[in-house]
Amino acid sequence: MPQVQLPLFPAGTTHLTDDLAFDSQDGQVTYYNGHLPVFTHAQDDLAAFRLFTSQLVVNGSASQGDIRRAFGVPKVAVQRAVDKYRAGGAAAFFVPPKPRPGRKLTPEVLAHVQACLDQGASVPEVSRQSGVLANTIHKAIRAGRLRGFAKKRLWGPRPDLHAKPAACRRSSRPTGLRPHAQRGALAGCGGPVAPGARAV
Repeated sequence: MPQVQLPLFPAGTTHLTDDLAFDSQDGQVTYYNGHLPVFTHAQDDLAAFRLFTSQLVVNGSASQGDIRRAFGVPKVAVQRAVDKYRAGGAAAFFVPPKPRPGRKLTPEVLAHVQACLDQGASVPEVSRQSGVLANTIHKAIRAGRLRGFAKKRLWGPRPDLHAKPAACRRSSRPTGLRPHAQRGALAGCGGPVAPGARAV
């Protein structure tokens, strides 16, 4: 996108024509017809600047060349502002620009991209398949034109690494066995066997 060339407002008083002049002080620009102030706006208020200078041109108070020389703006910028004023009046300078739809997101492409997302494809994968930029797809998801897919958990609950296997858990001491016999009964789960003892 081309960079907008802002108007220049030199300090002090600058003449537009023999009758018109402007003065820039403390961030404000004031226009005079003779000694009478007729309009003022902030230095960074580009819409107000374009509105007033277009009015001067359309009303015949100044020429486009006067505006270009006084403020250092390009010819095409002055011409566009004048055309906008003639077409829509003062309100045309304060209408917010409409968001531009994606160039490649036609209804058919949207349906194809949404089907891929519903099947669990990632945005980079859909971008490669459809030829639509990944950034464009992300913007469409944020704008509500597409529905993103929810990431699913691929693993179950984490196992308890400190828990003993069920076959080796000692819930209680077997009844009716002597201590050395009890150790022998538990030998199948890895318990030690006393020398000379045998399992019952």
